[in-house]
Formats: sequence, structure tokens, C-alpha cells
Amino acid sequence: MRAMIVAAGLGTRLRPLSELRPKPAMPVRGIPLIAYQLALLSHCGVSETAINVHHLPEVLQQAAERYKPPGMTLRFSIETELLDTGGGIRRVADFLRESDPCLILGGDMLLDADLAGLIAQHEACGNAITMLLRDDPRTRIFGSIGVDAEGCVRRIGKRFDLGGEQAAGIYTWVNVVAARAFEQLPERDVFSHLDHWIAPMLANGARDIRGSVTPDTQCVWEPVGTPAEYLAANLNPPALSYIDPDRHARANGVRFEPDLVIGAGATLEPGASLRRAVVWDEEHVPAGIRASDGVFAGGAFHPCEPEESAVDAIGREAQ
Repeated sequence: MRAMIVAAGLGTRLRPLSELRPKPAMPVRGIPLIAYQLALLSHCGVSETAINVHHLPEVLQQAAERYKPPGMTLRFSIETELLDTGGGIRRVADFLRESDPCLILGGDMLLDADLAGLIAQHEACGNAITMLLRDDPRTRIFGSIGVDAEGCVRRIGKRFDLGGEQAAGIYTWVNVVAARAFEQLPERDVFSHLDHWIAPMLANGARDIRGSVTPDTQCVWEPVGTPAEYLAANLNPPALSYIDPDRHARANGVRFEPDLVIGAGATLEPGASLRRAVVWDEEHVPAGIRASDGVFAGGAFHPCEPEESAVDAIGREAQ
């Protein structure tokens, strides 16, 4: 089975950290975020994965190659100019359509869900596209996708609404896609997959684009798109069934202290005091520093303060 991880965004909301590394290459509990997606895909039977890259592409490529599961092969789609989510998918559509169905995931989250079950549901229903939606009270913050009584998508955020909605959930950026769906891709290079590929199909009457609304008890979804989210993912990570990140990290020299993650090869001089913090690998924390709630990276401490919620953020690019 084949899959794609959409990972080519700029990570603007995570600046200045994303100026040092692409977001999917940033360490979460001492291993890069991309390692989690690769492990999840391998767990559900994916053996070939495409990853689109743009910002600091060689950094993300090296991280993915280092942490790819045994038996998985990777290919990279290098975008010299950003193609948006749909354009990135279109660039590798010929690769993806050879797997019927395939999986398309975002690259900016911690996720744990029954993807094998989602694939089975997709095939049993004969869907063109099946989206994993999470029944989640955070829809006010992240927006949602609405479905009718048969699970057919009727609404996308606040910008597309056909009526008839019976249930809704947060879009987890997980999609099972049949080969025939790629025939409807727009004939242009830059476009959004939700607004310019899926929404027009729905507007033309498609009933085989469905959302599977999953209880929050059966689906872990934690975004890693802002400084506050990034810090929370490191200090209060969700339990995941398919990977033990701390075991992998410790084997590579990462240290864990109460409310502190210290990357491999990083040093803290005597007298340095950090609380609720992450230190990236190979960093040197000087003696005089006193800081909390942030990340030490690139030779400096970066506070990770909560941001105002971005209402109706559904469909945000994996930045």
C-alpha cells in the first residue's frame, strides 16, 4: 500500500523554531515528528510513502530516512515553489493511484486511530474519498467537516455548505483515497485539496465522499502547529499504540527529567535553570539562563506562549 505525507509547508505559526528546522523534522520527545507518521503508516501496512518537501528540504529528508520503519521505501517530491495541499498531491498522483486505495496524511500532528478499520470501511462503502473526523469539543478552535445521515460530506468549515448535516467532527488530515478520485484533480499546479478538488466534486453531486466521525475515545489527535501545541506535545504527550518514542529517544541519548526534555548531545552548564522546557539536540545551555515554558534551540531560548484560537482553521495546510 502507498501513502503520502503532506509536509511541505513553511510552518509560519511556529516561527522562529521553523526557521531552524521544517516542522515535521522538529523533535517531539526527542525524535522528529515525521517519525510518528511513518510509524503509524507502517503499522497499518503501508510500504511506500511519498513526502513533499519545500523549506530546508534536506533536513526533512535526512530525518525521514533515518527514522523510516524497516521495509518502507520513501520518495520525495521537492517543491521549489509551494503548490498548496492539492498541488502537492497532484504532483505525486501517478505514484498514489497505483495503490487503490492509498492514504494521504498531514504532517503536523500526533495521531493514533484504527486506519486499517478506516480503509476497510472505505472499501466496503465504495467511497472515492473517506476522511477521518474526530468527535471533538475543539471544533470551535479548529473548525469541522459536517456529514449527513449516510456519512456523505455536506459542509467544509464555514466556507462550503450544501445543507443536510447530521454530524460533524474535526478534520484529522487523514484521507483514504480511491484511484478514481485522482481523475477529478484540477488541471493546474497550485490549489487547495479541500476547496478546489473535494468541494467541487461535492457541488457536482458526488455522494461517495464520506466522513467517518470517530469518538474521541477511539482517536488520538493532537496538533503540533503552534509553539504552545509543540511544547504540550513534548511535555504532555498522548499515549500511542504503535510507537514508544521515549524508548527510541533514550537509545539515541535523549534525557528526560521532570518537565524537561534534553536532546541528544545537549549540555546544560551548572547553574542553568530551565523548567517546562525542551532542549534540542547538540545545544549548549549557558550557566546564567533562567527560563520556563519554552524551547532552547539555535543557541537561544524561545518562549512558547499560548496563542489566541484560530476559529474555523479547518483545512489549514500542514505548515
